[in-house]
Order: sequence, then structure tokens, then C-alpha cells
Amino acid sequence: MILTNKHILILGGLGLLGKAVAQSAHEQGAKLIVADLDIDGLKQHFENWQNVEIRQLDVTNEQQVIAFFDSIEVLDGAVNCTYPRNQQYGAHFFDVSLASFNENVSLHLGSAFLISQQCAKLFNRLQQPFSLVNISSIYGVNAPDFSIYENTPMTMPVEYAAIKSALLHLNKYIVKYVKDSRFRINAISPGGIFDHQPTDFLKAYQAKTHGQGMLSINDFVGTINYLLSEQAKFVTGQNIIIDDGFTL
Repeated sequence: MILTNKHILILGGLGLLGKAVAQSAHEQGAKLIVADLDIDGLKQHFENWQNVEIRQLDVTNEQQVIAFFDSIEVLDGAVNCTYPRNQQYGAHFFDVSLASFNENVSLHLGSAFLISQQCAKLFNRLQQPFSLVNISSIYGVNAPDFSIYENTPMTMPVEYAAIKSALLHLNKYIVKYVKDSRFRINAISPGGIFDHQPTDFLKAYQAKTHGQGMLSINDFVGTINYLLSEQAKFVTGQNIIIDDGFTL
């Protein structure tokens, strides 16, 4: 088990990805802190797990986040699975207001900055090896293929592209600033994740891959575990694309 006795923080632990990451890291021997807004949901989902501490946290609240990290005395790594957004998120490009765009960038990219900053401060305080994994996207790497959204009500939100691409450069900035081999930030960029999307979209997306099409959430957790582990101790500032060839 590659994470035996590692203390790992999972942020957004009740989300689709967060639950899978927590499950896999736990199976790999990690001792978890799982944080989310919904404390009752955390209690219900993780109540029978061993070596799991649950914490309520709003990642968009600066004072909460600072206090949260100040309270931690041991931590080897973290995975930020959070996805904060407003109610207007997902609108088509011409329907996105500047205020909504700015709010979503602030919520998502701003909270990712805050979490990454506080992880770096925690490393400076504890002076122990630390690995942070942020979640980007294939659309943080490549421009969207809008043809796959034809005949569906879906689109690829402009805020998402801006946020996920910026996140990759933010990672590089922070590790270059800290400049210590013991402190690492990396990202994964998943391709499409199956979540019962319209049939036309699924078929169009599959045609752009090498055959698999949309991936399962469990197709990403092994890579995250690797980045958290000692096996990746000198991997830093990198982005691993997992998309069955979609971006090729």
C-alpha cells in the first residue's frame, strides 16, 4: 500500500471525485482528513470508516481556511476536489455576464489559490515533505471541441476553461516560489467523466477518443495516489492528462 500511514487531506470529500479519492487513498493505507461544507453528509458517508477525521470547511471563506490549516499538526498531502460555482454557472458564452464570470473565477480559482497558499504555509511551518494534487482538465490544456455538444443543451463553460488553464500555471508559480524539493504541487487533467450525459454527447465524445469514450471516476484515483506517494517524490509542477487520447 503506497500511502501507508500518510496523513492525507481530501477537500470536497462528498463530491463524485472526492468520494472516490477518499476511498482509494484509504484502501492504500492513508489516514484521512475529509472536509466538505455538508458536515451531516460527511458523518453519514464516513461514519464507519477507521482512521478518518471529518471537518466542515467552506473553501471560499478565507478566515475559515486559514484557521483550518493553522489547526493541523501533521499532514503529508492533500487533494483539492472542490468545485465551487454560482447558480449561473454553465450558461452559453454569449449569456455569461461579466459579474457571473468574475464570481465563478473568484470562487473556483480563488479558492484553489487560497488552498495552495495555505498548504505552502503549512509546509513552511512543519518542514515535512508535502504533496498537493489539484484537479485541472483537458479543457485547461486544449481548446474545447464544441462539435460534441451539438444536439444537446450542454456547453463547455467559458469560466471552466479559464480556471483550469490558469490553475496549471498557478501550480508552477507556487512550487517555483517555494523552491524546495520536499514541497510538491501537481495536477491531473481528466477527460470526460461519465455522469449520465445525453446519448448524442456520449457518442460524439467517444468518437474523439481511442474507443473508451467517457471515463469512470475510478480511472483517475490511481494517478492521484501515485502523486501523493513517495514514488513521485521528485515529480513537481507537472500535469498528467488522462483522457484516452482525446487531446491528441
